[in-house]
Amino acid sequence: MPSLTPNRNIELKARVHSLERVGEICREFAQFSAHERQVDTYFTCQQGRLKLRERGTQAAQLVAYARPDETTPRASDYWLVPVAEPSLLKAALTAALGVRVVVEKDRQVFLYRNVRIHLDRVACLGDFLELEAVLGGQDDEREATRLVAELAQRLGVESSDRVDCSYSDLLLSKTP
Repeated sequence: MPSLTPNRNIELKARVHSLERVGEICREFAQFSAHERQVDTYFTCQQGRLKLRERGTQAAQLVAYARPDETTPRASDYWLVPVAEPSLLKAALTAALGVRVVVEKDRQVFLYRNVRIHLDRVACLGDFLELEAVLGGQDDEREATRLVAELAQRLGVESSDRVDCSYSDLLLSKTP
């Protein structure tokens, strides 16, 4: 039976000046995992964020998450729910909650220890790096936070490159 408590990870997001260069650095120490085209439909909700993630031929997921808007590595609590009929769920959630914004991105995924390294090209926003240290029951949050900060430095992330919010918020801030 699936857990009724959220998953947890430590995240950091940053703008990158050269996705290709960051990808070259990743190939030196991390394992390439996947290339995905993702469409995230964010719905209006009272707490946290709620999105339907569609990934081409892969199974869709409903993702509910909450995390503070900070530029430092921060904890995120999230639920992933497999979705068998994404178009039907999208129609129902749109009718009930309304769509807040749609984020389209091309994502390269690399893996290093318990960290997912996402290299994202986001439509209308540009290029980004996301680091997500996935926490299991025995993992130490302080160690995960240290590892994320270390990887950010290794990948050339400057403090001025760090982003404190989601892609959805960045897109909404561009809308008049």
